Amino acid sequence: MPADIAVISDALDLFNTERTGIDDRRPLAVLVRDPETHQVIGGLTGRTSLGLFFVDLFFLPPGLRGTGLGGKILRQAENEARARGCRAAVLYTITFQAPGFYRKQGWRLLGEVPCDPPGAGRVFMTKELAAGTGSV
Repeated sequence: MPADIAVISDALDLFNTERTGIDDRRPLAVLVRDPETHQVIGGLTGRTSLGLFFVDLFFLPPGLRGTGLGGKILRQAENEARARGCRAAVLYTITFQAPGFYRKQGWRLLGEVPCDPPGAGRVFMTKELAAGTGSV
């Protein structure tokens, strides 16, 4: 199935490049590794394209939450996105996940769409990445 998804992703990327003349889609990841095993135990994945940084996944094990590491990871990713020329960032989270965390990091609400379980919602957020709006 990953190969099938890549066909669709690559075709859309080619379409976008043909339309815009810009071929800048790149993955972005900030990984957290276990200090003993060096296995990935968390981190952030996303991508940059056409001046936008998309956060796709962000996870930290419970023992690492509330330590400041999450903010540091997000700032590192935002700074890399700025270095790549991104002017803004977008993501979605769920009401029971981390919208409060992102608000504390300077992200603002774009909108919310109800989802399951009842009472929950997908929270869409954005952040301006103008030069000088963040640091490591």
